[in-house]
Amino acid sequence: MTSPYRKTGTAGGPRTGGTSTYSALLAQVKDAGLLRRRRGFYWALFGALVVATVACWVAFAALGDSWLQLVVAAVLGVLFTQFAFLSHEAAHRQVFESRKWNDRAGRWLGTFVVGLSYSWWMNKHTRHHGNPNTVGKDPDISPDGVVFIPEDAAAARGPMRLLVRHQGWLFFPLLTLEGINLHRHAVVSVLRGADGRSDARGRVLEGVLLVLRFGIYLPVVFLTLPFGMACAFLGVQLAVFGVMMGASFAPNHKGMPTIAHDAKVDFLSRQVLTSRNIRGGWWVSFLMGGLNYQVEHHLFPSMPRPALKQARLLVRAHCEQLDVPYTETTLLRSYGIVIVYLNRVGLAARDPFTCPMTTELRIS
Repeated sequence: MTSPYRKTGTAGGPRTGGTSTYSALLAQVKDAGLLRRRRGFYWALFGALVVATVACWVAFAALGDSWLQLVVAAVLGVLFTQFAFLSHEAAHRQVFESRKWNDRAGRWLGTFVVGLSYSWWMNKHTRHHGNPNTVGKDPDISPDGVVFIPEDAAAARGPMRLLVRHQGWLFFPLLTLEGINLHRHAVVSVLRGADGRSDARGRVLEGVLLVLRFGIYLPVVFLTLPFGMACAFLGVQLAVFGVMMGASFAPNHKGMPTIAHDAKVDFLSRQVLTSRNIRGGWWVSFLMGGLNYQVEHHLFPSMPRPALKQARLLVRAHCEQLDVPYTETTLLRSYGIVIVYLNRVGLAARDPFTCPMTTELRIS
């Protein structure tokens, strides 16, 4: 029988463990209280981020015309990433019981504080969670500067073809531009609607929030600092933000098996086999906003961040019982896997007939 999975990682080919018992696993998670909201954690984290952000702006005012401002810019890049993680968690209903309050928190944090389009991200991320690494269904593996499947690499033309050939080595340098790309998507979403869809009320609100955000942030920077230093400040902040965002999301699925467009796969297998966890302790969890527990996040999207670590023990035992591969590695190792994988995909841009992945991944 032909497997619906297409091997893209370095581990052995995926194996299925029979009929999913996701409902039994969900019952264990509920019995352990792991879906209970942890508002205290989120209020404490939000408060700490606000204090840190205020401290950055105090330092900004005190330093004045100094190149030490670039340190402030880098810290702001990290803090904006953390606020983006909070917006992500609110969008998943992890923070409040109320859908309305989660949406409000997600939109204000994501759009006003960070400068992203909440509606665009919701549309894109919802489709990703429903069909992770599924060809033609998961927008996260659609070409967007970098390509993730050999067919797209083989179709690349012109300057894009040259970039794709070496995209693995260029991946992290390209992430320095991801902050600009995310802001661009926000503006396009306000002007055209998320994914071409019309939501007039949401677009107006996001438009107002974006104008306020950039209308406050940019004048403060450019009216306080000399023009060259202001440009450097903005460049460092955007570069750190882009790298932090990309380096948090990329290790979770890139290089894991992809699924054919029309394949029928049970929910548990779909989520577990396409996701990768990252080991490393509390600091990795902080830097990645809890996304290091990607398998658990995909199985239980509304689970609060503090509960993911405990859920990992239940999920690992469940997968071992079903003989479903559970992937977990270190942060640096995951980056190595991503680079190797992207370079292997890029071989198709050189010669699709000699690319080993083209033959290896083809589903008959």
